[in-house]
Amino acid sequence: MTHSPMLPAESPMAMPIQNLWGNPPAANEVVTAPHGMLVKRLLLLALTAVIGLAASSTVRMELSRDGLDWVEVALLAFFVPLFCWISFGFVTASMGFLKLITGEHPGFTALPSPASSLRHKTAVLMPVYNEGVEEVFARVRAMAYSIAEAGGAPWIDFFILSDSNPFHGKREEAAWHELADHAPIKIYYRRREKNIARKPGNIAEWVKRFGGAYENMLVLDADSMMSGETIVGMASIMEERPSIGLLQTVPMITNARTLFQRWMQFASEAYGPIASAGLLWWSGSEANFWGHNAIVRTRAFAEACGLPELPGKAPFGGHILSHDMLESALLRRRGWAVHMVMIGGSYEEFPPTIIDMAIRDRRWMQGNLQHLQLLGASGLHWASRLHLLIGASAYLTSPGWLLLILTMIGQVATHGDGGFVTLAPPSVLALTVMLLFGPKIMGLIWMLADGERRRSFGGTVAVVRSVALETVLAMLLAPITMVTQTKALLGLLLGISAGWNTQTRDARRITVREVLPDLREHLLLGAALTATVFLDATTAIWLSPIIVGLFLSPWLISLSSSEKLGQKAAAAKVFRVPEPGIVEAGPSGPRKEPEVLAAEGQSLAEA
Repeated sequence: MTHSPMLPAESPMAMPIQNLWGNPPAANEVVTAPHGMLVKRLLLLALTAVIGLAASSTVRMELSRDGLDWVEVALLAFFVPLFCWISFGFVTASMGFLKLITGEHPGFTALPSPASSLRHKTAVLMPVYNEGVEEVFARVRAMAYSIAEAGGAPWIDFFILSDSNPFHGKREEAAWHELADHAPIKIYYRRREKNIARKPGNIAEWVKRFGGAYENMLVLDADSMMSGETIVGMASIMEERPSIGLLQTVPMITNARTLFQRWMQFASEAYGPIASAGLLWWSGSEANFWGHNAIVRTRAFAEACGLPELPGKAPFGGHILSHDMLESALLRRRGWAVHMVMIGGSYEEFPPTIIDMAIRDRRWMQGNLQHLQLLGASGLHWASRLHLLIGASAYLTSPGWLLLILTMIGQVATHGDGGFVTLAPPSVLALTVMLLFGPKIMGLIWMLADGERRRSFGGTVAVVRSVALETVLAMLLAPITMVTQTKALLGLLLGISAGWNTQTRDARRITVREVLPDLREHLLLGAALTATVFLDATTAIWLSPIIVGLFLSPWLISLSSSEKLGQKAAAAKVFRVPEPGIVEAGPSGPRKEPEVLAAEGQSLAEA
């Protein structure tokens, strides 16, 4: 038997490093921008400002009855941007809800399916770094057979781009040999000896060596799954719209085993489409890139996305960690359209525990905060700058909320009993509740509005029960996240880099005793907030949801990491999501669930 070559013939492509601060490069004309984008964006910003300023003005008037002191000025300085932040999210979700509930297709375009429309080659790239070899190659096998079934075999090649250590590399190479000789599409494997510039360096090395032979590259993560129909359809869109530089899908969570993963999967399926449709509504051709489950025009990426190193040392200097958001901005800088599409057949896994999510979050925080120094880069579209600002500010809200709480307690201490009540007039309290819980209510309405969709989530009772439980759990998780992200930010400010270790994907039960040492600050803050009862009982009552979340943090982390509880939740129709085999958002019909694809890929390979 003739063995498959490990790599194809090289087809080099230049990928120059971009100058972010000089004169901006020449740009193409974007021809796929939806109509009325300026009006939509101005409406979004105007509604956000109106809601935020209305609440802020009410609070300011309450505080200024006897004049404003420095504590109250500080309180307003924290309150205004934080309230505008939640207002922005609410307005975005509301627009998405209106799109979905009226039956409009939220995607950039319907997904074409025939592979006969393909004229150029596409490479599917899966970067891996010391991942579970069996799991990775099961996903590759599933996607290879799915691509062939969709008719894409002549046009789509698969590359496994490894940055793994030699031990993992030998196992990966053996698994590749076993798969490549029988696969229905071409599958290649390459391992770099040195993990230079992490994933961006991995992709850039492929572009420079092989990019000239491929019109498009579809970028995955090691835990990504996409159906062949979706991959072929996205390549078809790139054929039809030559001015598009990138199409980003909205991946759904798959392979949820622990209670935490099932909880997050339900939240993603229940509320995610509303938020995504709203984001798509105002992003237009200036959408974002999330680094995976997206197709990119190779020559556009090569000419626009050679990343420089930032001045200074880590954590804020050096290699750009959150490269994807900047790459989308650089593509748009050159005049390439960047669109998000809401289609089925795109999946990713989620960290199995709250601890694993926090580890990943710390890495994202470091990368997103690097973007603050890129806001002034030359030639960026203002919507791209807004994406960068939103990504960075998302990790500043947790410290902001903590500082706001401490400032409010300081205001009570300086103004005596009852001072806390003036900070939350009934109108502001009602508005806050609407902004925080409104997207969940909209998600509930959306799930119940259609009979087929309602049944796919387990029926009315299951949906209401799941939303109620998810809301309670989200309230308990919020103060944990607030303290965890604040600790992470302080660590970065002290110069402690997050690093880039292999992400944990295996489910494991975390004991309370195991997690306690990492929660000292959470429990101490809970005790400190409880002590406000001696300062003002009303204040302690208002802070009770935060106090309860902090004190219950060890048990929430431990119980949610349980795979057994995840199975029990599934059996009880708690956090039920649409059944395998149907992905409602896909306009081209039902698609097979990743687990089904993997099983079929395995059986076909054995045959």
